[in-house]
Amino acid sequence: MQLSRNLPRFVGSCAIAGVLVAGVLAPVAMGAGVLSNQVSDSVDGISASLTASQQPLVTTVTDRDGNPIATLFDQYRIPVTYNQIAPTMTAAIVGIEDRRFWSEGGVDPKGMVRAALHDSSGGATQGASTITQQYVKNYLINVVDRTDKAAQYADRADTIARKLREAKIAVQLGQTQSKQDILTGYLNVVEFAGNIYGIGAAAQAYFHTTPDKLNVQQAALLAGMVNNPNLYNPYTHPEQALQRRNTVIDAMVTNRTLAAKDAEAAKASPLGVIDNGPDIPPSTCMGAPADAGFFCSYAEGYLQQAGFTADQLATGGYTIRTTMDPVVSQTVKNAVDANVPTTQDGVANTFAVISPGQDTHEVLAMVANRNLGTDPAQGETSTDIVSHPSNVFGAGSSFKIFTSAAAMEAGKAGLNTPLPNQGGHCFVQPGANKYTPPYCIQNDGLHYPDPISLRDGLATSPNVAFVGLEQEVGMAAVLDMARRLGLRNTLTTNDAGATPDPSSSNPQYSEPQSQYFQNKLSFTLGNSPVSTLEMANVPATLMSAGKWCPPNPILSVTDRFGKPVPVKQQPCEQVVPPGLANTLMAGLSQDTVSGTSAQAAHAAGWTHPDIGKTGTTQESESVAFVGGVDNYAVSSMVFADGRHPEEICPGTPVHLGSCGHGAFGGTVAAPPYFSAFNQLLAGKPDVPIPAPDPAYLNAH
Repeated sequence: MQLSRNLPRFVGSCAIAGVLVAGVLAPVAMGAGVLSNQVSDSVDGISASLTASQQPLVTTVTDRDGNPIATLFDQYRIPVTYNQIAPTMTAAIVGIEDRRFWSEGGVDPKGMVRAALHDSSGGATQGASTITQQYVKNYLINVVDRTDKAAQYADRADTIARKLREAKIAVQLGQTQSKQDILTGYLNVVEFAGNIYGIGAAAQAYFHTTPDKLNVQQAALLAGMVNNPNLYNPYTHPEQALQRRNTVIDAMVTNRTLAAKDAEAAKASPLGVIDNGPDIPPSTCMGAPADAGFFCSYAEGYLQQAGFTADQLATGGYTIRTTMDPVVSQTVKNAVDANVPTTQDGVANTFAVISPGQDTHEVLAMVANRNLGTDPAQGETSTDIVSHPSNVFGAGSSFKIFTSAAAMEAGKAGLNTPLPNQGGHCFVQPGANKYTPPYCIQNDGLHYPDPISLRDGLATSPNVAFVGLEQEVGMAAVLDMARRLGLRNTLTTNDAGATPDPSSSNPQYSEPQSQYFQNKLSFTLGNSPVSTLEMANVPATLMSAGKWCPPNPILSVTDRFGKPVPVKQQPCEQVVPPGLANTLMAGLSQDTVSGTSAQAAHAAGWTHPDIGKTGTTQESESVAFVGGVDNYAVSSMVFADGRHPEEICPGTPVHLGSCGHGAFGGTVAAPPYFSAFNQLLAGKPDVPIPAPDPAYLNAH
């Protein structure tokens, strides 16, 4: 007979049920056995973890005006209160998961016995967990142990010890929390397939609604999913999802929370989920708008350097208000896209804007013609090419700013100082021996005077004069000035723009730039990898009267409760005297008037007083414009970024090719600056350039 065959199993199941019930209602009855020890040793600790562990929430990144630009999360969750959940939803979940929820304790002894008897008959295994027990289990899996696969496995293990531990914690919760709080907690923590957690996120993702507006069929579908989110996923298994939804609706009728006639109407309706769903926002900065992706990535990295972990940012439910100016950012983005289209093969145009200041240098925009993403065919890149030293070809003659500042500080030259400037010259490299070849350089053209003043040299950029000045000042001083004015991270990378590799026998890869260029006079001609963002911080330092501050993308961070969270920042430093900074700015004030970008400035109708320095590498694989106007410090760089770099050619659009005489900083990198800031400064009064300090006009 069937009964005799199943009798041992029946007796065993009854014994298990008795142990569970007795263990929950009278723990002392268990004695001092191994099972009791396993449970007692862990319950208190787990109960404490349930109290201390906060549910992972979505972190929101905004611009300076509070407009969201991105979400960061590990679990997509929108927490809600009990009053924000429709009665249809609470009725549906109670009807299908735990119909005695409102009257029972944390566990249901009758259910345990019923499940044990049913299991002993050889049929499908029945669960006996109450919603409170399920809350405990889901909280352990999805919150407390979410990063520990082994612990999650134990949380799911089909053992008496696990079930008893879970039940005891459920009893404790039942004694300390209201039914409404338990049900709300459960609905906020449970998974609804994929990366969707909690009823708030589920209502949005599947129906584009909020939990308080869920109708019967919507609530029933979601309530049915929690039993097996993958099997009852309405997009991948619509038939099973429909059957499960209708089972929930029938359970609501059985539980007398839904009239039979209303149930039939609800069961006759389609699933009703949104098309092509579920609709889940991107969980990284790659979901940001085109003009905000690199900014968001930089802000995320900045906070990690300040002590936030990646997991904290993805789960903390922070609101990160950045310094990004949406008007400046979009205007500059439009300008670079017009200059070099997003999908233009092999050509990148990066652009950064920083607001100078004595206490902070706020980053206002970080854009490129490329967008942050993973599809190169769409002009996307996963590297933050604005903040990283991704321009591996260099910023060209804009590096002459560093040589000029170092010379002025050392008293080797002032703006009026005449500099030797032959048409071509060979220089002895620092630290050279008899086997070291000389460094030979020529000016680009024959129109330069010899000698030439430092002031005119900054405007017209002769190579020979600045290499000679660099040799006189010394590489150590020039490299240190570059670091002080802004290239803090750039100079720690190697000559390929990457982290130095000590195992390499080639100094180009094993040494940081700060060391590698100690004996190379080419540094002032800007032939080394450089960050567009850090290069924008160079004029920001000068415009701040010689005060360097880190490029700061953060206005504030608040936690999930709205409480401010402090963000550590490197202290600002007075790196050069105000007089030197103002004098160098005066020397840079002629570039758009009579210097290397004057022709492009005139074509753009540019009339604003500003500072600027262009740069062009020898093979025109990179061109740059670095400068500032009003309260904006800028850096625009156009460089080859493909696998087969070539000469950059001017045109509409800018492109790669063999054009004989390639692009220049003034003709290709400066135009986006003129275009964007003609718009941004329209109708605003001009801000004059500070007068030079007489102490820095002549050598001494």
